[in-house]
Amino acid sequence: MDDEAGFRDSLGIVSKEGKRKWIFPRQISGRFYRYRTAFSLFLLAVLFGTPFLHTGGHPFMLFNVVERKFILFGRMFGPHDFYLFALALITTVVFIMLFTVVFGRLFCGWVCPQTVFMEMVFRRIDALVEGDHQRQRHWRSAPWTGEKLLRKGARYVIYAALSFLIANTLLAYVIGVDALLKLVTEPPALHLGGLTAALLFSALFYWVFAWFREQACILVCPYGRLQGVLLDRHSIVIAYDHVRGEPRGFLRRGEERTNGDCIDCAQCVEVCPTGIDIRNGTQLECVNCTACIDACDMVMDKVKKPRGLIRYDSVEGITAGVRRIWTPRVFGYSATLVLLCSLLVYLVAVRTPLDVTILRAPGMFYQEQPDERISNVYDVKVLNKTFDPAGLSLRLLEPAGELRLIGGAVTVGPQETAEAKLLLLLERGSIQRLTTPVRVAVYAGDRQIDIVSTTFMGPVKSR
Repeated sequence: MDDEAGFRDSLGIVSKEGKRKWIFPRQISGRFYRYRTAFSLFLLAVLFGTPFLHTGGHPFMLFNVVERKFILFGRMFGPHDFYLFALALITTVVFIMLFTVVFGRLFCGWVCPQTVFMEMVFRRIDALVEGDHQRQRHWRSAPWTGEKLLRKGARYVIYAALSFLIANTLLAYVIGVDALLKLVTEPPALHLGGLTAALLFSALFYWVFAWFREQACILVCPYGRLQGVLLDRHSIVIAYDHVRGEPRGFLRRGEERTNGDCIDCAQCVEVCPTGIDIRNGTQLECVNCTACIDACDMVMDKVKKPRGLIRYDSVEGITAGVRRIWTPRVFGYSATLVLLCSLLVYLVAVRTPLDVTILRAPGMFYQEQPDERISNVYDVKVLNKTFDPAGLSLRLLEPAGELRLIGGAVTVGPQETAEAKLLLLLERGSIQRLTTPVRVAVYAGDRQIDIVSTTFMGPVKSR
């Protein structure tokens, strides 16, 4: 590999003088670029279309952090479901670790919003307004003229409009489309908070895509640095086949070639959006965007060499010709992920629409009633996890006795809590122990939704 000691001590976006080196990658066409384009269009459609999806009159997805209200796939979640969010976060982290061990940084090149917007939207705007990569480099250093002012101005106006659109889409995920429409159509003075948030996020996105650009992946994103501890010789990454390609050398007409298949054309470097040379091996700057694969395949077609000099492969696959995915680490991560997913699915499946807690009133023991019965008073707390108000009724399953809700039936609003008092009476002769197990069925209308267990305290019958 060329200059193996030197390339690890520098960044492709920093010059030898320590200044920012602006990257102007050449636009590429090829099979992977077409696949990424189609997949990116799908992701963009999902991103911009999901806030408009509703089910049962409510958003399909909502992440209202301010009011601590979340809707995922049409189901309401709140602070009381924190354990589910924590478990889901742990499961996601394990999945990312497993995915990275097997496929490297594939997520960054194909799914990450930063890459999708940067490579599939904003760089295409650059090419549309300023021309190809050479013209873009020219306009970067050219003196200010009327044409440059027009092109740069048009580019930044489009950037600002797109950033505002992205910010409002993000806001729609937080407050919902209906609230966003009110924010847009009503006087700004009525929604200063929402307008301020939209403008701040617009400025942030504009700064990222107009100036920060690929530095977000190289300097900020921690995912690339995880590769150092997660990747191994069996991980599938975008790799240069040095066995086949080295020693590299220029291709000259009529000369019998004794070098490797790499003709040192540097096309893989020209198309790289982070400015690296993939021939130096796996690097944290590589986002696995596949641009170098398409560029190299086109060159191999021209020189009548087999494709795949740069391809998806592992270090072991290139050096030994063996691609092994199921390693002990992969088995361990997979088993952990299966257990976590199973637990998460189970907890979501048994999650009830109403969370009812019945506890004996603190500081109170049993009360003796004149009709040879013993009573206990309980505090009932109800949490409604649904979108609709719910009427609650309770029925005593065991032991035999009488249950009275003090004040009648309990009605609780959507995503609200309610409290009530419960009186439970048992025959004195049926009490065989100091604390008797009690099971109470919880009904919403005619539908039983839960069974709550508690205890009844009473005098033990003397023998």
